[in-house]
Amino acid sequence: MGDLDEAILRLLDVNEITDQAVLQRLLEGEGHAPSQSTLSRHLKRLSIQKVNGRYQRVEPGPAEPAQAIRVLESPPNLLVLKTSPGYAQVVAVMLDRTPDIPGLAGTVAGDDTVFIAVRDPSLLAEVRDQVERLLRLVPGSP
Repeated sequence: MGDLDEAILRLLDVNEITDQAVLQRLLEGEGHAPSQSTLSRHLKRLSIQKVNGRYQRVEPGPAEPAQAIRVLESPPNLLVLKTSPGYAQVVAVMLDRTPDIPGLAGTVAGDDTVFIAVRDPSLLAEVRDQVERLLRLVPGSP
């Protein structure tokens, strides 16, 4: 753990800090000059969150499993896949790298949504079925 991390933890232990700007000023008073984005990264890495109005260290809970929630058709040639928050990009890369989904042209992912482009509108239902099987959204799929 670096000097900045130790200073952050120590300052949070002895002060009730309700704003990142206050923490940043306290750190500057101790000879540290992190930018707001650097400070945010350190807080995240140290599992520090604002709880009941003040910053404190929290124990991270179990990670939510990466899961697709549902696939919706958007004719003529688009599927919309909803995922758990934060998993859309992982699911999109997996779909793009799966060679056995003929008709899949490509994907675009946000935080919890993947747009799946299908080459031919006549393949929309077939690509949907293959995506659902791959993501095990269909009961009884391996």
